[in-house]
Amino acid sequence: MKAAKRWSVGNLASLPGARHRAPARRRLWIIMALSLIIMTLSLITMLAIMAYMYPHHSKRACYMISSRGCKALADWLPPSLREYSDDEIAARVVIREIMSNAPVIRRDSKIAFMFLTPGTLPFERLWDRFFQGHEGKFSVYIHASRERPVHHSHYFFNREIRSDEVVWGRISMVDAERRLLANALRDPANQQFVLLSESCVPLRSFEYIYNYLMHSNLSYVDCFDDPGQHGSGRHMDHMLPEIPKKYFRKGAQWFTMKRQHAIVIMADSLYYSRFRDYCGPGIENNKNCIADEHYLPTFFHMLDPGGISNWSVTQVDWSERQWHPKTYMPEDVTHELLNNLTSSDTVVHVTSVGMGEEIWMPCMWNGIKRPCFLFGRKFHPDTLDKLLDLFSNYTRSVSWHL
Repeated sequence: MKAAKRWSVGNLASLPGARHRAPARRRLWIIMALSLIIMTLSLITMLAIMAYMYPHHSKRACYMISSRGCKALADWLPPSLREYSDDEIAARVVIREIMSNAPVIRRDSKIAFMFLTPGTLPFERLWDRFFQGHEGKFSVYIHASRERPVHHSHYFFNREIRSDEVVWGRISMVDAERRLLANALRDPANQQFVLLSESCVPLRSFEYIYNYLMHSNLSYVDCFDDPGQHGSGRHMDHMLPEIPKKYFRKGAQWFTMKRQHAIVIMADSLYYSRFRDYCGPGIENNKNCIADEHYLPTFFHMLDPGGISNWSVTQVDWSERQWHPKTYMPEDVTHELLNNLTSSDTVVHVTSVGMGEEIWMPCMWNGIKRPCFLFGRKFHPDTLDKLLDLFSNYTRSVSWHL
């Protein structure tokens, strides 16, 4: 007998090709495994889509895939398309048509300064100095909600509009804003609209503010996403489906906007009605929805997000983390303070998450980083004399240039 021949690894290369089947078998098993995986994934995807599209029939399919059920599937599936109602279609068509009209800047174009105040304006003498020499380039409107103002400047005489009671946190605040806009829109020369309170003061010269606003390609509406309880936590389920929670935004009410946006606000009844009916203190589950903080930011974020700045040109100090911003007292008003207010080129939004997470953003004017603020609040009435003393210096420290 011949002795058995011992094979080594090196001898494998000398085997005939027909008897070398191991690689082919491995390829076959790989193909079979991949086919099984693809079939399994296809089945899972089909069940997931069926569970997502038809949740009212059964949620069992969701739990076959995830212990979290259909919510887990909704996190990664694309959002379902919702068919707009007739009212939504009409609203969007009207808004699109209004926004398609290019702004017209003429030699007689004016800024409408709209004052929302309980009564007498304590800074009329300061505004009088601000307006001097610029007649024909501005108009004044006053909404006095409690008492007829006593005036100290001829620019404010007989400029009151029909006014109504305004309650903080209620839709009446938005109604007052719309009332001011409606009256200001009656003058076709008004191309920019500025909402101010009785505690607002100018931080720049008239010429600077006029050029800044007239040549801007945006409206300055404050808008940011606050995922906390005082932000999107105020969204009401009754606002659905027209106002989804993911689009609910927050911002200060003190805006400046171009004429097209002012007309759009007056044309809106659908989205306004959702805030009128369902945004208020304690309307749903003790949520403290503040209409003037949410209506305009949400409205523009949904319908013209690229047309607003997402920050306000009116400076306020929220560093005290209270319900209302810091009030500047006479001892606070110095040339250094005013220089700081007029040189800041970034804004901060304070959310209601945790201890107050902050969102910082640069102030961009037509793509150029510029100082943010044209106006300031809240200034105590007793600061008037100091502001008058400093006015010429702090408003002329920076000249306008395109």
